Formats: sequence, C-alpha cells, structure tokens
Amino acid sequence: MANTNVQTAPANNEASSSVQFLTVTAIFVALTYIFTAFINVRLPIAANGGLIHLGNVPLFIGAILFGKKTGAIAGGVGMGLFDLLSGWTLWAPFTFVIVGIMGFVVGKLTEDEKHQNFKWYVIAIAAACVIKVVGYYIAEIVIYGNFFSPAASIPGNLVQIGVAAVIVLIVIAPLNIAAKKTGLKR
Repeated sequence: MANTNVQTAPANNEASSSVQFLTVTAIFVALTYIFTAFINVRLPIAANGGLIHLGNVPLFIGAILFGKKTGAIAGGVGMGLFDLLSGWTLWAPFTFVIVGIMGFVVGKLTEDEKHQNFKWYVIAIAAACVIKVVGYYIAEIVIYGNFFSPAASIPGNLVQIGVAAVIVLIVIAPLNIAAKKTGLKR
C-alpha cells in the first residue's frame, strides 16, 4: 500500500501543475483580451484604421513570469478573441499566429533563470516588436494587396509595444518576486 502512495504522489503533483498552468494561462488570456478591448485608442490617421491598446502588457507579463506556453496562448487566444468579437474578424487568424509567436518568443527568451533580468526582458520585448511589425506588415499586404500602405501602421505598432515595454519593465521585477513568494513560480 505504501508503494501505491509513492506512485500517486507524482501523479497528484502533475495534476496540480496542470490545473495551475490552465488557471494561470486562462487568467492571462482574459487579461490580454480585456486590456486589448477596453484600454485602447483607435487611430484616425492610419490608412487602414488601427488600434493602440495595452493588451501586450499582460501578454508580456504572463510570458515572462510563466513561460512560452502561457505567453503563446495568452497572446494568440486573447487578442485573436478580441478580433473575433470586435468586428476585426478578418484579422483574427493573423493575430492568432503573430501574437502567439510574440508570446512564445518572449517566454522562450526569458524562461531560463539566467535570463530573468532587465537586459533579457528588453531583448525579449524588442524581439516581440520586430515580430509584430513584420507580421502585421505581411498580414496587411495579404489583406489589402498593397506593399506601401502597410507602412502607415508601423508607427502605431511601435508606440503600442513601446508603451507596453515601459509599463512591463517597471512592474515585472516586483511581480516576479511576488509570483515566487506565492509559489506560482519556481
């Protein structure tokens, strides 16, 4: 009987870990959606419309604190859901892929304990910025069939990531400490 308890202990830890992953990831999906949907400014000057939002803030925080899977899912699903529910439906598949990759890359670059510092956070967010600018530039070429008009969206994308970077870089260190103290993070 004692042997059975030893064998179930890892299974219980695995189940607990899976529940924690699902819960944390769901929270970051919801936060990414909410920050995208309700904390935003529509750009009247961009040729193809445009939106500056703070959805990247919880996306980057989730990816840095909880890794590439949480980052990818929170970004792709959270912002993709916004596109589906807000009339930007055509953009949803592009957003799912582009922002999912952004979250994955930020999480991948910062998940190593040696990379849990300001320098690596900046590198990770800069990489996400490049992915966003290039990804949405290509998406606009596909959608609009024009190589020139997507350039008008670049400044908005840069502002969006820049504002998110400032906020995240200010709050990430205390959030990292809090996540470790609560046992949410290794």
